[in-house]
Amino acid sequence: VEEEQNLENGGSVHVVKGESNFRNVVCGPVRWLKMLSSELHWSFVFGVVSLYGINQGLGGSLGRVATEYYMKDVQKVQPSESQALTAITKIPWIIKPLWGILTDVLPIFGFHRRPYFILAGVLGVVSLLFISLHSNLHLYLALLWMTISSAAMAIADVTIDACTAYNSIKHPSLASDMQSLCSLSSSIGALLGFFMSGILVHIVGSKVVFGLLTFPFALVSVVGIVFSEPHVPGFSYKQVNQKFTDAGKAMWRTMKCSDVWRPSLYMYISLTLGLNIHEGLFYWFTDSKDGPLFAQETVGFILSIGSIGSILGATLYQLVLKDHPFRGLCLWTQLLFALSGMLDLILVLRLNLKFGLPDYLFIVVDEIVSQMIGRLKWMPLLVLTSKLCPHGIEGTFFALLMSIDNAGLMTSSWLGGILLHVLKVTRTEFHNLWLAVLVRNVMRLLPLCFLFLVPKGDQNTFKLPDEIMGEESEDSENEKEGTRNLELASLVQAVDRR
Repeated sequence: VEEEQNLENGGSVHVVKGESNFRNVVCGPVRWLKMLSSELHWSFVFGVVSLYGINQGLGGSLGRVATEYYMKDVQKVQPSESQALTAITKIPWIIKPLWGILTDVLPIFGFHRRPYFILAGVLGVVSLLFISLHSNLHLYLALLWMTISSAAMAIADVTIDACTAYNSIKHPSLASDMQSLCSLSSSIGALLGFFMSGILVHIVGSKVVFGLLTFPFALVSVVGIVFSEPHVPGFSYKQVNQKFTDAGKAMWRTMKCSDVWRPSLYMYISLTLGLNIHEGLFYWFTDSKDGPLFAQETVGFILSIGSIGSILGATLYQLVLKDHPFRGLCLWTQLLFALSGMLDLILVLRLNLKFGLPDYLFIVVDEIVSQMIGRLKWMPLLVLTSKLCPHGIEGTFFALLMSIDNAGLMTSSWLGGILLHVLKVTRTEFHNLWLAVLVRNVMRLLPLCFLFLVPKGDQNTFKLPDEIMGEESEDSENEKEGTRNLELASLVQAVDRR
């Protein structure tokens, strides 16, 4: 019933397939939050809002804009170099299964979740303070601390994911409400963060913004202190190696199945070939000679508008496209994804000015359309990912598949950086930027050659073979009953709305 999404640049959004209880959110958000707090515990609701909304949504969007200006104005690196280096900071998200297994099988002082929240918060605060307070920090040391802060956010993300999954099993009737809370917190936080990012960078500078980001990470440690979790006394650490081994064997056995590795390979190829040349475009946006010279406030506002386009894409998918077959939907969304890239080409060639469309208006439309289509392209792949997870290792295997996708995004950034370097797109030279955009748009069509890897099945009926899904034991009867009750509740809600 539930599908999870981890976003680029350190972000995490959760989407529910089926009928979410948005009526409660609209009619009475305070009453809704009080209900969740009383049923689940207030510390869980506080943790979701703090991590998804403040740390990842608000802090992640602020950090993205601050990083771009820090690399450009403080470290003064070329766009191709910035593209390659910032991709390295995403490595902790590629090894998410490791963090997931650690939180599952290795308690600290008798707790599985609380110590990892505290650890993540401390790592984030320390790393960002080093970047903010050091006057002449070497580029590679800055990269190291950025990677550590990214690891802190990844650890916190995996830990709160595990708490959400646990509560979804324990309280199946509230699963949709929990996912709605995650999604709303992340989306609202991102909107506020992007809107504030340009203003803060303009007023106090990117280094001070890094210092301000220590507060969201400090809040993560506060979550670890107040979080309600049962104590596990007398844990035998001799079991850890065996549990690691068992989880590894189960994941390898599943990944060898053709119904799993084929779509996983397509997702990697699709993300890799969609070359990321964002840094080249960003440097051009803020250039006074060849570009439109957007101010910091304008850049932040444009990105916040893009977040609205992403929400529109998710809504359109939920209302219209969620019942279409995987392969057909991937075909059309990939075509639209390539076509949407032509808007960047029109902007770089300044053709919009010949049509009487100012740069500011055109880039706002471009960002909304690009983010909306990008979300439409991502959603079926996310649904497919959730259906590739076998029983017993759902959380860890989902983290594995998400790490494959993050590896595709990182490879895309590296290839995009190489393309910018080959075409000699620098901090001040943008004569070949249009060619980089054109090459990127053509490369976005290549994944169509690999569509045979995507199953033809309907999104609602596709499932893995029984021998991969595994036999359910008698101990899972309560979980099965809870799932059936959740499906029945969704059906009743759907009928009531008609």
